[in-house]
Amino acid sequence: MEWTTERRYRRYEDWTTEEKQAIQENMAKSPWHTHYHVEPKAGLLNDPNGFSYFDGKWILFYQNFPFGAAHGLKSWVQTESEDLVHFKETGVTLLPDTDLDSHGAYSGSAMQFGDKLFLFYTGNVRDAEWVRHPYQVGALMNKDGKIEKIDKILIDQPADSTDHFRDPQIFNFKGQFYAIVGGQDLEKKGFIRLYKAVDNDYTNWVAIGDLDFANDRTAYMMECPNLVFVGGQPVLLYCPQGLDKSVLDYDNIYPNMYKIGASFDPEKAKMVDVSELHNLDYGFEAYATQGFNAPDGRAYAVSWLGLPDVSYPTDSYDYQGALSLVKELTIKDGKLYQYPVEAIKDLSAESEAFANKAQTKNCYELELQFEKDSQNEIVLFADAEGKGLTLTFDLAKGLVTVDRSQAGEQYAQEFGASRSCTIANQATTANIFIDNSIFEIFINKGEKVFSGRVYPHADQNGILIKSGTPTGTYYELDYGRKAN
Repeated sequence: MEWTTERRYRRYEDWTTEEKQAIQENMAKSPWHTHYHVEPKAGLLNDPNGFSYFDGKWILFYQNFPFGAAHGLKSWVQTESEDLVHFKETGVTLLPDTDLDSHGAYSGSAMQFGDKLFLFYTGNVRDAEWVRHPYQVGALMNKDGKIEKIDKILIDQPADSTDHFRDPQIFNFKGQFYAIVGGQDLEKKGFIRLYKAVDNDYTNWVAIGDLDFANDRTAYMMECPNLVFVGGQPVLLYCPQGLDKSVLDYDNIYPNMYKIGASFDPEKAKMVDVSELHNLDYGFEAYATQGFNAPDGRAYAVSWLGLPDVSYPTDSYDYQGALSLVKELTIKDGKLYQYPVEAIKDLSAESEAFANKAQTKNCYELELQFEKDSQNEIVLFADAEGKGLTLTFDLAKGLVTVDRSQAGEQYAQEFGASRSCTIANQATTANIFIDNSIFEIFINKGEKVFSGRVYPHADQNGILIKSGTPTGTYYELDYGRKAN
């Protein structure tokens, strides 16, 4: 199928019932659907949006083009949860249906005000000459899921920015509401601008200035910036597209990074005593991570397990993308830790000692221990010949490597088939979550994280210990153990 501009931006009402049914039928044929991760009911899923707490429930939208695996006319699809593990779609959708978002409801955030949820997002608009006009706009959702758009631009494109200006994130700092927006300046360098809500009015924003986070100015665009507070410290999560690899090396087409500050000075738009730049996830797919502070102050984050400008094996089934597990963020010894929320344990059904397994349902958690100085190689999604996703925990050399070159359908090979990170030579743990076509690996309870997709062949469902003597537990996971 050729995804022409006209086809990508067809109005939703112009897609026929027959076309929609054909997409659903094709999706149903895929062997790679997940069990306990959020994936689209139709089409493409990309950025997590509007992550918030409202009316006693956790709210999480995802950006969606519902008519195929293409980046077309985007909307937001709402899911809700009581435990941050079991999410269900509600049928509520933020549609691109006004003059201020006519060519897509792009990414943004949400926060409860009174008895309504304020949705703050980028309205993508194209004029007759196909020039983009990015508007930061808003809507209010009531407890019944009815959405009412705010009929004005809340933050317009600045004069010193190109049309790449998007992804507003609203946050509360010491009782005052602020927002940051990612952008590209006229020199084609990425920046993040800080705004303040006048009298805490979410419809009235004034610019304070560009956020000072020791920007190296090598990236050409700052996508999806989020400022969260972890134990009182500001943590900036962002995607610096085009970041020079001399600043920090990375292998993916676009990186997802973070910096930690000692404190935040909003009047100077400054993160004080900012840390070095760090890779948020060492795997193949983790992008557009969205974090927010819950009412009790805890910081949570969720990522898109996919990347822009990359084709995936599921494209042939008319869908693409999934969301990561929700992770709680903590800081220990100056490092950001990410680990799935406590309720993930509710999925654990049968358990047994970790050992070779000729066959699994590719839906499990491994909780493993590795001894200091040890060298270990494990293959997940293993077939009878021992081919699959190879994990090497070489503590003697202080290196962890994930290699998917023999795991199912290959794709994005121009970006390499293995990823590595350094680790201290000491007793080490790994919690590994497998979900049919997703892996998420948390080393030392989230000190280092590898996330990614694999699309295994039908016979790739075993576990093989190739070397070393790792110990631990295998847990079969069952998403239905706790009803929504």
